Amino acid sequence: MNNLNSWMQLALFVGVLLLITKPLGLFLMRVLDARGRTFLDPVLRPLERLTYKICGIDPAREHNWKQYTAAMLIFSLVAMVTTYALLRLQAALPLNPQKLPAWPEHLAFNTAASFMTNTNWQSYSPEATASYFTNMVALAAHNFFSAAIGIAIAAAVVRGVARQTMSTIGNFWVDLVRLTYYLLLPVCVVFALFLISQGMIQNFKPYDTASLTEPYTTQVQKTDDKGNPVNDAAGKPVMIDQKVDTQTIAEGPMASQVAIKMLGTNGGGFTNANAAHPFENPTPLSNFIQMLSIFAIGSALTYYLGRMVKHQRHGWAVWAAMTFLFLAGVFVLWRAEAAGNPIMTQLGVDPADGNMEGKEVRFGIFNSALFTTITTDASCGAVNCMHDSLTPLGGLVPLFNIHLGEIVFGGVGSGLYGMFVFIVLTVFICGLMVGRTPEYLGKKIEPYDVKMASLVILILAWDILGFSAWASVSNWGPPDPVTHAVTNGTNNNGPHGFSEILYAFSSTTGNNGSAFAGLSANTPWYNTTLAVSMLIGRIAMIIPIMAMAGAFARKKIVAESVGTFPVTGPLFATLLVGVILLVGALNFFPALALGPILEHFLMLTGKLF
Repeated sequence: MNNLNSWMQLALFVGVLLLITKPLGLFLMRVLDARGRTFLDPVLRPLERLTYKICGIDPAREHNWKQYTAAMLIFSLVAMVTTYALLRLQAALPLNPQKLPAWPEHLAFNTAASFMTNTNWQSYSPEATASYFTNMVALAAHNFFSAAIGIAIAAAVVRGVARQTMSTIGNFWVDLVRLTYYLLLPVCVVFALFLISQGMIQNFKPYDTASLTEPYTTQVQKTDDKGNPVNDAAGKPVMIDQKVDTQTIAEGPMASQVAIKMLGTNGGGFTNANAAHPFENPTPLSNFIQMLSIFAIGSALTYYLGRMVKHQRHGWAVWAAMTFLFLAGVFVLWRAEAAGNPIMTQLGVDPADGNMEGKEVRFGIFNSALFTTITTDASCGAVNCMHDSLTPLGGLVPLFNIHLGEIVFGGVGSGLYGMFVFIVLTVFICGLMVGRTPEYLGKKIEPYDVKMASLVILILAWDILGFSAWASVSNWGPPDPVTHAVTNGTNNNGPHGFSEILYAFSSTTGNNGSAFAGLSANTPWYNTTLAVSMLIGRIAMIIPIMAMAGAFARKKIVAESVGTFPVTGPLFATLLVGVILLVGALNFFPALALGPILEHFLMLTGKLF
């Protein structure tokens, strides 16, 4: 951590993020106002009107919270079913030069739920499973829709806070169209061109084959003339030597998908190595801009909040709380990876090298720690290193970030509306401390609001801990190749194996999509339960938050008094961070103690898993 270059890069990242927050927030103000004008209007306004006409949308008609939520759910369901159908029909669809087959039903269901919920969990190797048509029409298109929905929900919540004695919070269809046309599409076009300039591919070529300079021999299971695996008389697989002297190099429309995967905090990679792959992340500059794009919209939404409620200092206070939690995560993770593994030190590894296992040498420890913190602070899930190879305390940080609800800038929109829950709880707790009816921006916090906020916290904990406990005592993994016994699917035993399961259901509930990757999740049980976890984490969280937005829109704004708790400044930011840590994190401490914390202490005694 004594690397001056790393400290300068961290300062540059925070500085650039701060600089783009206001202008992007102002642009969001215009996009989310159906009457707002942008510099793109001459080109996009006719297309917007045509879309309303074709779809039968009345842009002047607003929705109450139930209508808004129902419209979101209907659109999401139709999009999910369409994606499922496209995956199941992949073999019959165009742009499939590798002749990849149709997806199995459980994997298709898992992936359709994953991309609909903005999770982008991938139980498959993309370059070996998804055709170009699938990547563009089924997956990348869904990246736009799920990102736009997240921002739209955040905008509806902010409108609920900003309005008074009203029953409506906007028009879902207008928000969806304008966010897609005016924000996501234009930015992603520019972003994709930038990525291409850095060396990222964008083509429709069949995969290439390259000869290896150093061929090697490996063992594979023998197959018969029909391609079926061969076992001996004892039922064990018959292994044969196979010489490997070529490598398949994936091609395809990568830049267009990576642009929205990062800006929309989707995270699903074009390749299995994700942002560690040299095609998906060619240069240090592309790495920096990709990290910045993950936080960009989430950061701008804090400014949008301040402008909408006419209390800009409140928006900056929320931004400050998020930044503090972000930096704390970076420092802990960076320190843990820089310290390395004491067992490896005893074996002769230079402790100054830190823990380089699972990291791309082009990026090193700091950029891996920074990327990991950012992608789990936001519900992105893109990775430029292997989270499964982090030290125990290093792996604790991404888990902890997800358990907080990924409200540190967060996914596009979901970070702000998740933070809204903690803001309400903070104001409520502070009101109890001084014996006054709590108020948030002139609106009284009532029992209904606290019940809905508490429900969100309980759903998050129940979903993660319930499914993790179920999986821990079940064998949902693939059969053992030798004994054919059903396994739990973990790649490690002990606390690290438990962490793999805990991380999987934390990631899907939090709509993150990253993984410890030691879990063999492409089985019917895991595909199904993980998909259900994603749906609960998205839909069951949004409904009570939207109910809160509708309740706030109907409230009157009362004048501030000497007893009004200020929601600006260092005191509010500090209390908000405290409530986030106490209310949001303590639910998961027992599980973390059984996983990464226990593994850390066992590592100090010389035991690895």
